[in-house]
Amino acid sequence: MSGTLYGIGVGPGAPDLITLRAYRLLTAAPVIAWPAPEGGDSFARSIVAGCIRADHVEIPIRVPMRTERFPAAEIYDRAAGEIAEHLDAGRDVAVLCEGDPFFYGSFMYLFQRLSGRYPFEIVPGVSSVMAGGAAIARPLAARNEVFSVIPAPLDDDRIEAQLHACEGAAIIKVGRHFGRIRALLGKLGLTGQCCYAERLTLETQKLVPLDAMTDDDAAPYFSMILVYRGGEGWSLPAPKR
Repeated sequence: MSGTLYGIGVGPGAPDLITLRAYRLLTAAPVIAWPAPEGGDSFARSIVAGCIRADHVEIPIRVPMRTERFPAAEIYDRAAGEIAEHLDAGRDVAVLCEGDPFFYGSFMYLFQRLSGRYPFEIVPGVSSVMAGGAAIARPLAARNEVFSVIPAPLDDDRIEAQLHACEGAAIIKVGRHFGRIRALLGKLGLTGQCCYAERLTLETQKLVPLDAMTDDDAAPYFSMILVYRGGEGWSLPAPKR
């Protein structure tokens, strides 16, 4: 009998935001796989580091942060092959994923390659978008308002169209696009209704009203801008750094 493939959402960063099911499965699985950049530590692994034992077999999946599909596709092919060897031997494999596995999660690419051959279970995780609403103490959307999640690498025209079509939005993956996105929100007259958030739920978390920032401020990859343009009278909290 083959092992089971588990896609484990480990949440936005705080170790105590992983679910009880995620904790139970990842501590029971003999093999743990986790994504990481080419040259750096794995954020997903750092979240659950306290759960990893010396006898766990670990599979690092080092993916280059580039826009093209290759060589990332080749890396996922290779990782899927390594994971399949353990599954064929009857060993369960827990694949860690920041946030939620199917919400911009890297696990989906392994799932695509392995789910047709092995039993699997997907464990949802707390999304950074939900963590963002809680952190700034402002609802994301209410009643029949439309909420959109908008990747910052999209071009300005697409982002603007999405913002016009919703009452609330999270612009994610801000990073190096911060200056351009801030300028676009200023052009649309939305700066005063936006809050910038980075490294949510971590000790290094930063929450700042967007109009308190400048184009010179740097934004890491794990950052977002929360926008509200609906009809409710919600206000932003006092600036936090």
